[in-house]
Amino acid sequence: MINRTQLLPDRPGIPPMAKMPEPETIDPAALAQGYARGDIDLICVLGPTASGKTRYAVKLAGTLGGEILSADSRQVYRGMDIGSGKDLGEYGDVPYHLIDLVPAGSKYNIYRYQKDFSAAYADVRSRGAVPILCGGSGLYIEAVTRAYKFEKENGLPAAELPQKVYYIGTLVSREERVERIDRRLQERLEDGLVEEVKGLLEYVPAPDLIYYGLEYKFVTRYVLGEIPYEEMEIALGNAIHQFAKRQMTWFRGMERDGVRIHWVRP
Repeated sequence: MINRTQLLPDRPGIPPMAKMPEPETIDPAALAQGYARGDIDLICVLGPTASGKTRYAVKLAGTLGGEILSADSRQVYRGMDIGSGKDLGEYGDVPYHLIDLVPAGSKYNIYRYQKDFSAAYADVRSRGAVPILCGGSGLYIEAVTRAYKFEKENGLPAAELPQKVYYIGTLVSREERVERIDRRLQERLEDGLVEEVKGLLEYVPAPDLIYYGLEYKFVTRYVLGEIPYEEMEIALGNAIHQFAKRQMTWFRGMERDGVRIHWVRP
């Protein structure tokens, strides 16, 4: 496993996080009652990468009779499984939506996601299940929970999106998150991440794959012979750590904008 002190000369170290929010204890029964009364129309589980949000959301869905709606900007692409961390085995019998929508290499954007979410959200609600949005893509989350308007003539009516969102954020300490990210990266490399990228490169142009960032950027550069394996591993690990910090910065920014996030230790 890569030691996080092994940083590339041209990349700064992992900056310290601001003070972590205080964790709460969430009562699933109270959530169920709030949803039944109409006080809540969507539960949103968010958090930085490797914070345990998927497992938490799946457990909550199993308790409440819910279904998962993914809020991940890369999991919409078919064939991008290991690198995007779909971890479909974690879902068990819990239904999920907004994963594997389009082939890798195709164009997908936040406006299309908003429309796809609206349709999936309505479907889940129509069957009496509890919709649980889960992911770490802050822009995708806010687009559907805060009714972003993109174009006057094409913007979705607010009525087609949730209005009473209950936000839950998953917390781990900085040290634990660093360890989790490093361990998960090793697991993904051992599970065939390089082979996945090689397979994608057979039909997805390298610049398009690099565009998706993180695992696909650095592993593609390694496969193309631009960087050696060890440099790829260190640079990718550092990039994921920086990404996790940016995610937390985004979520704390949502709080500054008035969004109430109930932070938990999963």
